[in-house]
Amino acid sequence: MPTTSAPAAVGLVKNNLAEELRKEILSGSLKPGMRIVEGKWASKFGVAQGSVREAINILAQAGFVSKAPGRSARVIHLSEGDVAHIYQLRGAIEGLAARLAAAANPNLNVLQATMDVMRESATAGNREGLLDCDLLYHLELCEMSRNPYLIEHARRILLPFFAFVRMRVSASGQDPSAWDKDLEAHQRIIDLLRWRRRGCGTVRKEGHGTFRKDCI
Repeated sequence: MPTTSAPAAVGLVKNNLAEELRKEILSGSLKPGMRIVEGKWASKFGVAQGSVREAINILAQAGFVSKAPGRSARVIHLSEGDVAHIYQLRGAIEGLAARLAAAANPNLNVLQATMDVMRESATAGNREGLLDCDLLYHLELCEMSRNPYLIEHARRILLPFFAFVRMRVSASGQDPSAWDKDLEAHQRIIDLLRWRRRGCGTVRKEGHGTFRKDCI
């Protein structure tokens, strides 16, 4: 009978713990800005404190937790000012990503497939699927820039931002129909990139989710 190796078992434990803590965050038991006490959750889950620490690291990589040297981990919290600043930075980064992608004549299949699943998720009322694909869409757009520094900075702001958005949506129970206009804007970006591939003009980002095309 096949058995699970020790390293695989350890990986399973920390990933399961990360998922349990993620559920606590999305349910509101762990609120934005709240300190995550490793000993408390180790006792609750009946695991070693080190396992909880590893689970927290996984959540930090996914943007749900912020960690600073010598300080306890806390659930991500963004103020209204933080969100406004992130939108400003996203506009600059994703606008540049779109221009670089357009110049590179990219394959748009992955971006379009992600868009299609977003639509399916919205139609089915699947908020989790919609949010997963929304994040993947923006990461893929930045990946198409082929600029590793842009991609790195995009991940640094997109992961915590989308984690926070997921927390807010889970708390409010927002209906996926609220994304209808965003879905249209997302598709329009793909259409403009496809239009640019035909040599018709350039792509320029004007605001959140809004691009324009300039004829050559």
